[in-house]
Amino acid sequence: MKVTSMKLALFPAAMALLCACPSPALAQPSGQGGGPTLEVGGLYQSAIDADPRLRALQLQADQTDLRLRNIEAERLPSINAEGQAQYQSDVVTSPVLLPGGQPLFAPPKDTYDAHVRIDQRLLDPTTRPRVAAERAQLAEAQARIRTTLFGLRQEVNEAFFAAALIQERRGTLAATIADLEGRLREMNVRVREGAALSADAAAVEATLLQRRQDEAELGATRRAALARLSRLTGRSIAETDILALPQLTEAVTRARATVDDARARPEYAQFTRTRERLARQQEVVTAQDLPRVSAFARVGVGRPGLNFISDQFEPYGLAGVQVQWKPWTWGTTNREREALALQQQIVATDEAAFTKSLGRSTEADLAAIDRLGMALTLDDRIIALREEIERSMQARFRERVVTAADYLERSTELLQARFARTGHLVELAQASAKFLTTLGLEVR
Repeated sequence: MKVTSMKLALFPAAMALLCACPSPALAQPSGQGGGPTLEVGGLYQSAIDADPRLRALQLQADQTDLRLRNIEAERLPSINAEGQAQYQSDVVTSPVLLPGGQPLFAPPKDTYDAHVRIDQRLLDPTTRPRVAAERAQLAEAQARIRTTLFGLRQEVNEAFFAAALIQERRGTLAATIADLEGRLREMNVRVREGAALSADAAAVEATLLQRRQDEAELGATRRAALARLSRLTGRSIAETDILALPQLTEAVTRARATVDDARARPEYAQFTRTRERLARQQEVVTAQDLPRVSAFARVGVGRPGLNFISDQFEPYGLAGVQVQWKPWTWGTTNREREALALQQQIVATDEAAFTKSLGRSTEADLAAIDRLGMALTLDDRIIALREEIERSMQARFRERVVTAADYLERSTELLQARFARTGHLVELAQASAKFLTTLGLEVR
């Protein structure tokens, strides 16, 4: 993402000339007035606020809160009730026989047991890593949502500048219509006085009507563009509202100097959160191999109870401490850690690919900014020449040296030159906003 020295030299001069010589269309964007001024930076937040996916941030937080409460609940005693009845084909009998040949004791072959067991965890090495993993997963999920919402900025840019271009062209066209109306009034007077042909007045009037048709068409197109912008941002935007082109010269100049080091895009935060989540998962995997200690107590009634030679229902109780440990897992833990380490490398490659993609995009944006900046300097000269030609033709037309068709042709060329400058002006603002948005920087 290196910028050539020639581009660096041309850009400040072109942008300085642009700021020093604003067009009439920029000074009065729509020529309509009466409505509030809307800025693209404010519409970004409106679009985010209107997007249903914004609610997912809180939903993710609520979901994680429930999972964390479940993990914390594992610290509390767990109570289980169980019952069992069974029949077995053989039981232990006494080798000592009573008179008559009966064994000294003979437990029943049908046994019954009902008990309540209480377990209390004393040591669980996985609790803290699991809590950290859940929080890391929440941070990653919310970062992913913010990345998705960030994409709305480009949509707002497209809708905003499409409507702004039409707005600026309507302002330019309004000035041309006003000029033609003045020419038509003048021609009608001259026709009545016999100083001009009615065909000349008809030619001016026909051109005037064409320009009014153009104005009506631009008005319909602008209403459609504003409707799209309104739906995108969730705001009511009237036709009289003015879209103010952002002044981004200083912001672009600063960003241009640090373009290689820019890390403001939300995707970079998402990559960081993903790495943190994988690190926490590695800690969980490691903790699963450590011993776990818990206390337990069991009370119940059975036949037999703890006295296995009894044939009566008896209550019983027992308590103790148990240890759970898997000293040998056949390498599953190590393989899981290796898999997570490989996922870390995948994240790193995705981040590197994303950085290269940004580099390509910013190169195209900077090229467009340089081209449009230079085009505007030429536009100013072209318009100045066209205005001079139009004034000369206007004077010659009044003197009937040239026909109305010749004059109107020069007038159309002037309008086209102004349209070209208006288009370049809006395109430059759009390219600058796209460049800053691509880098993740604010557009104000």
